[in-house]
Amino acid sequence: MKVSFTIPGQPVAKGRARISIRGGHAIAYTPEKTRMYENQVGAYASQAMLGRPPMPRAVAVTIDAYMMIPQSWSKKKRQDAVECKIWPTSRPDLDNIIKAVLDGILRVAIVDDNQVVHLIARQLYSEIPKLFIEIEELQ
Repeated sequence: MKVSFTIPGQPVAKGRARISIRGGHAIAYTPEKTRMYENQVGAYASQAMLGRPPMPRAVAVTIDAYMMIPQSWSKKKRQDAVECKIWPTSRPDLDNIIKAVLDGILRVAIVDDNQVVHLIARQLYSEIPKLFIEIEELQ
């Protein structure tokens, strides 16, 4: 089985766990922005799965994070960005985008993130920011 989907908008990286003290005990929690984005990834994954259960075997995942080109850039620099002559090297970090995606597809498209045995991820510039995800179950 293979599913793919695109999430419109600027890709969001997984935020660091926050810690607060409640009742004299330290409690770790995921930031709201991260939780909302992971839920959005899960909703798109669920839609792509068409009601099928999560893939039980090893999977290959491809993630293309298309980042917004800064408005302040010149026309020439913007064109270079679209043609992949300039790569996004500022935040958000690609590894944190990957974490948000894998946590978002968990229990929706895959059973456990240890199933991911092949991963291709890129961060690119685009006039239209979006996140493309493809999940393929391996035989």
